[in-house]
Amino acid sequence: MALLFSHTRSRASPLGPMTPELFTTLFLVALAVSVGLQLWLAARQRRHVLAHRDAVPAHFDRRISLAAHRKAADYTVARSRFSLVEILVDAIVLLLLTLGGGLAWLANFTATLPVPPLFRDVALVVAVALIAGALSLPLAWYRTFVLEQRFGFNRTTLSLWIADVVKGALIGAALGVPLLTLVLWLMERAGAWWWLGAWVAWVAFQALVLVLYPTVIAPLFNTFRPLTDAGVRERIERLLARCGFAAKGLFVMDGSKRTAHGNAYFTGFGAARRIVIFDTLIERLAPEEIEAVLAHELGHFKLHHVIRRMLWTFAVSLLALGVLGYVKDQAWFYQGLGVAYPATDAMALLLFLLVVPAFTFLLHPLVAMYSRKHEFEADAYAARYSSGRELVSALVKLYKDNASTLTPDPLHSAFYDSHPPARARIARLHTLGAP
Repeated sequence: MALLFSHTRSRASPLGPMTPELFTTLFLVALAVSVGLQLWLAARQRRHVLAHRDAVPAHFDRRISLAAHRKAADYTVARSRFSLVEILVDAIVLLLLTLGGGLAWLANFTATLPVPPLFRDVALVVAVALIAGALSLPLAWYRTFVLEQRFGFNRTTLSLWIADVVKGALIGAALGVPLLTLVLWLMERAGAWWWLGAWVAWVAFQALVLVLYPTVIAPLFNTFRPLTDAGVRERIERLLARCGFAAKGLFVMDGSKRTAHGNAYFTGFGAARRIVIFDTLIERLAPEEIEAVLAHELGHFKLHHVIRRMLWTFAVSLLALGVLGYVKDQAWFYQGLGVAYPATDAMALLLFLLVVPAFTFLLHPLVAMYSRKHEFEADAYAARYSSGRELVSALVKLYKDNASTLTPDPLHSAFYDSHPPARARIARLHTLGAP
């Protein structure tokens, strides 16, 4: 690929003159704030959870034993301590790839490949993805076979885990590489407004995944069988009729072959919508409780939460691509991150994807708050069309079985939790009439 914009004069930043040195400083400050805040929040979480380890909160003390509460606290603390390693590893890898010269070295290597320039760009992105994936494997192994195993949640085998990794990589390549190639081609050939075409391609890709996931992708990892429990099936069908919701089928997934955690979800859209229930959920919850849980999930669809989140995702991706369309022309963007300018389109894409999280971490509470608002609304929908009492009963069982802490640190929860804290959620359901 010809070095794009090699004769394009860098435009001034709307925020004032930007230099490589200034952008390096901004990047390091953003990264330090992000990492420091994550470490501080993790420390707060551990202190808060341990301080409340020996007393079950009110409204839960009759349903959750002290032993179960302590297990949840220990599990939360163990996960928090492990997150410290993940945070630091991610920061170190980011610095090595950018200011440490890792991306520059990889770019020099892929530039020697005897393939057309476009495919050299693809090779560079794939190489970074493979390296990042390889570095994450030891941490993923530890999380599954040490941390989850210690608390009795892991049920997967090493061979199944390896198979999942391989299948995930192959599916990612089969779907992601064509999209990547198209985006890079647009960056090279579509002119200054290439990012609009890339956004359309991204939206189409998301729609394709939604279509393929229920019937093509998910069955590669799990077995889905029709729900045969007559009592549960009858309750769910009556619920769907009350809510005016059509689904193509009710399926039970063998989630127990990997984890003891339970879940239920809707997937697909249009005529391909289906309801999936983990077999672990069937084992633990009564039919009326399963109905209440699914009523909550159904509330997300009926209250348009799913489409709203998709639209927000599309809007954010459009904004991000627009920003990328601007910074890819700026010499300070590359030089400030340890890369020579002019650079390839693949380098622009990689640098942007790598550094954006450091600059956007402070927005996490807004995203979490929006998600928790939807969860409260879905709970209210479930209380209206099913039973708030049974939803409370189901939630308490799930908190206990999944070892979810009942006493998270409020600030940590504000940054990370997409669902309201247990006490706030149960209290809200009580105001809706659930005993």
